[in-house]
Amino acid sequence: MSPDQFNIRHLAAMAAVVEQGSVSLAARSVNLTQPAVTQGIAKLEAQLGLPLFERQPGGMAPTEAAGRLAPRVEAALRLIGSSRVTAAQIRAFVALARAGSYAAAAAEAGVTEPSLHRAVGDLGLAMGYRLADRRGRGLVLTRQGAMLARRLRLALAELRSGLDDLAELKGQESGRIVVGAMPLSRARLLPRAIARFRADFPRVHINVHEGSHAELVGPLRDGEVDMMIGALRDRSIGQDLDQRPLFEDRPTILARAGHPLAKGWDAAALRRFPWILPPEGAPLRRLWQHMFEALGGDLPQVPIECGSVMTIRELLVGGDYLTMLSVDQLALELDAGLVADIGPAPGAISRTIGLTTRADWRPTRLQQRFMAAVEAEVGDLNS
Repeated sequence: MSPDQFNIRHLAAMAAVVEQGSVSLAARSVNLTQPAVTQGIAKLEAQLGLPLFERQPGGMAPTEAAGRLAPRVEAALRLIGSSRVTAAQIRAFVALARAGSYAAAAAEAGVTEPSLHRAVGDLGLAMGYRLADRRGRGLVLTRQGAMLARRLRLALAELRSGLDDLAELKGQESGRIVVGAMPLSRARLLPRAIARFRADFPRVHINVHEGSHAELVGPLRDGEVDMMIGALRDRSIGQDLDQRPLFEDRPTILARAGHPLAKGWDAAALRRFPWILPPEGAPLRRLWQHMFEALGGDLPQVPIECGSVMTIRELLVGGDYLTMLSVDQLALELDAGLVADIGPAPGAISRTIGLTTRADWRPTRLQQRFMAAVEAEVGDLNS
């Protein structure tokens, strides 16, 4: 099942029974009748295919399934922020926030546009503030609406992890891992880590989202990406993110085979040729700047800013450009003789490659195993 198919009040009732130990006490805490709580838990158990409680004379004893699910549910309920919110409202507003218009969101959610309008309007009433403003033919989320959209996406991520935890309890090695792949991880590390992981867990789906740090960090914060792999940033990116170093990468200077500098160069020679580099602010661009600061003199021209290794490769092969990349990123081209490594970047030039996750993220067992596969592959590559 999908995490947005849960009845939110049934989840709140389940978490309350786990905390209180009895249906009567839980009913008072969630403002439901005892029969409503009992019926809600029974429906939840039917949905999940697992018993959540053992009915005993002294109360309700949570099973292991409830013990695993309850912390995820409690986190999701805190993020949702209101017991009056429904799953339909969450589906509608998350779709609206992603699609940017009621028509596109209705098509994505599989409902009529009036139904989606109604669900979003009811959600705004439940929360007590306006969620979106019309701008011409489109709309823009209010500040509070944007914050709520992020919280709801994180709540759905918690519930999805809860479902994965229960699948593992039932002996079903299923689930989904979503990895944000920054440029350096795509050539060797991530493909090998995926192969290693799937050798043990062939039924788990791996979704790889490619992009730069700027493109991936928002989905990571929203819970739509589980982890990012690539060059780490400094701590100013925010305390809500946790960065785990994996290894140090020392980039090298690359050019086409037969480039005029292939047989040797000095600082002046490096300034005579145009460079292809990622945009300002990228770690590799800063390393390049540090290299030339150490060499002294002006920075050379950078007529092409590009983060795509495929595009850089074609430009290198077809002209007298220079670039600075990891050897791994163009290993096939180097082996084929299309590209030449004309020398390591001079100076103390290196970047830390690692895993970035949300600081409050609680990975499932399968997510932990995937990160362990990444770390094991780093060990093999560096041995």
